Amino acid sequence: MANLKDIQRKIKSVSSTQKTTRAMKLVSTAKLRRAEELAKRSRLYAEKMNQVIAEIAGRIKCNKIGGIENRCFTKIENPKMVDIVFVTADKGLCGGFNVQTIKAVKNLLKEYKEQNVKVRLRGIGKKGIEFFKYNEVELFDAVVDLSSKPDKERSDEFIKTSILDYKDGKIDGLHIVYNGYKNMLTQELHINNVLPVDVDAFECKDTEKQSMLEVEAQDEEAMLDALVNRYVSYNMYYSLIDSVAAEHSARMQAMDTATNNAKEMVKSLKVDYNKARQAAITTELIEIISGVESMK
Repeated sequence: MANLKDIQRKIKSVSSTQKTTRAMKLVSTAKLRRAEELAKRSRLYAEKMNQVIAEIAGRIKCNKIGGIENRCFTKIENPKMVDIVFVTADKGLCGGFNVQTIKAVKNLLKEYKEQNVKVRLRGIGKKGIEFFKYNEVELFDAVVDLSSKPDKERSDEFIKTSILDYKDGKIDGLHIVYNGYKNMLTQELHINNVLPVDVDAFECKDTEKQSMLEVEAQDEEAMLDALVNRYVSYNMYYSLIDSVAAEHSARMQAMDTATNNAKEMVKSLKVDYNKARQAAITTELIEIISGVESMK
């Protein structure tokens, strides 16, 4: 009978876990719908922003013999120090969502170490921060409660340091690494080289040269600086929005899988319980029959 009690206790425990995972799945599904809509709207704005800055920078490049003088648009051949900003979740129970981002960051760190390039690692999200601290990897700075609740002002304040340091020549590159939302079932890892802005792919055409408005050098530099600030800041903010949508998607799938596994485990435990119960009844019947036979 002790065995039956153990099985009953396991069934109760697994059933309780099943209820919890089902509830977490429903919560993530509801949050995903809101995050997905925001991510779609933000993606459109981000794409337009990237197109505008690439076109303007490309036009300036085509119309200036010496190219663009702004450091944010100049490719640095031998970087000495770069910033890597990673975005992970503040909570777990979302499958391999955080692991993929952490692996990508580790590969980047290894790659830059082999090139003798120093890295300032900047973290957003409790899970990634805890991992690197546990593995004694130095973090330049870290922020929690931002990846779960993206805020434009806090995001701008966080990335402002990298923008200013890049313009001052303290760092030679800026990468943002995060796991983004692709669809309800898929997340997509992003390693964005935000600074310097790559305009090498822009091809100079005669129509673009002719349509380029003449502006004074000071106005041109001021325009590019303003564009770069908005471009980098929004890339940072969009990565947070995209990441939180992907997080809810990953958690929804993980909780759905956990719920199904718990359901199957309960079925298996019930079969074991019935077998043990039948065995116990059979044993009792044999003992009763044996006792009656011995009394004859």
